[in-house]
Amino acid sequence: MRVSVVVPAYNEEKTIADVLSALIREVPDLHEIIVVDDGSKDRTAEIAESYRQQHPQVKVIRQPKNMGKTAALRTGFAATTGEIVLVQDADLEYDPADIAQLIEPIQKGLADVAYGSRFMIRRASRVLYFRHYLANHFLTFLSNLLTDLNLSDVETGYKAFRGEIIRNMIIETKGFGFEIEVTAKVAKLKCRVYEVPISYHGRTYEEGKKIGVKDGIDALFYIFKYNLFVGLKKSFKKIPEL
Repeated sequence: MRVSVVVPAYNEEKTIADVLSALIREVPDLHEIIVVDDGSKDRTAEIAESYRQQHPQVKVIRQPKNMGKTAALRTGFAATTGEIVLVQDADLEYDPADIAQLIEPIQKGLADVAYGSRFMIRRASRVLYFRHYLANHFLTFLSNLLTDLNLSDVETGYKAFRGEIIRNMIIETKGFGFEIEVTAKVAKLKCRVYEVPISYHGRTYEEGKKIGVKDGIDALFYIFKYNLFVGLKKSFKKIPEL
């Protein structure tokens, strides 16, 4: 199964080269890496373009302006052609060495969707903000209550999908709303969902972390909206066969 990796990037000139090198080195059956530069004001797009010239798997798409992570993902998903599609953030918080294990349940035909969990089995993780830990667990609990999934980490940045599922999904949220919206719509489709333990090397705000309080408030709104008020037919352009 060919693997497509979507990399949303905004002002990540310090890490984008290391991320692309690691993806090329670590991802099994790599078909393509689609970097979506979300209106960066630094050298992110330039560095990605240099990789594109050296590696035919790398493609670069530039958003006309900064439109947020979910908009970048929507653009990237539409451009993929692989049987498996996964998200890789352009920082180094998530380790591409975990991808082989993440996509294994899909490759074996056991899962339609796989989430990398930072909490299911504790692996190497940087110790950072306790308030983020509490907020994540609260949002995961509330999401699980409405989806009836027993996820341990709904806000994980590592998510992998069968290609036809994510390419047909109608994604509407802005900013960091993708995690909640996609989980609600995966649940409505009754996908086989697996969780896989991953490592996590979080960043501080001084090091470039972008998520904030407003994103948490937005997530609460999205949990209720996409679980209670958006049905299956409005969640997909064409309902994928499972």
